[in-house]
Amino acid sequence: MQALGFIETQGFVAAVEAADSALKAANVSLLTQMRAGSGLVMIILTGDVAAVKAAVDAGAGSAAAIGKVVAAQVIASPHKEMEAFIGIVEAEKPAEKANAPKPKTTKASPAGDQKKSPGV
Repeated sequence: MQALGFIETQGFVAAVEAADSALKAANVSLLTQMRAGSGLVMIILTGDVAAVKAAVDAGAGSAAAIGKVVAAQVIASPHKEMEAFIGIVEAEKPAEKANAPKPKTTKASPAGDQKKSPGV
């Protein structure tokens, strides 16, 4: 797992500003956003350590200019069980998606071909 970056703000607009600035500042990906209630919103970023540090700094700075940043943190080398603790799964790489088996689809039978239950 790559580095994880967290920015928690008071208010959704500040979180949007943080995410936008962070994604523009460095080569990172937005894993998810979580709303904890009482207006707390957290964004989680991933990427290499230096990029995540730069993104969190930029995002927290931008969010602080328009709202309140509650916390900002970078975990450089998260334990493999952190994905389950946080409740995230990293997005598949495009090559993995291309090679993934296609789900099977079944054709619905016409309405006239449906069997009636014995009690009807």
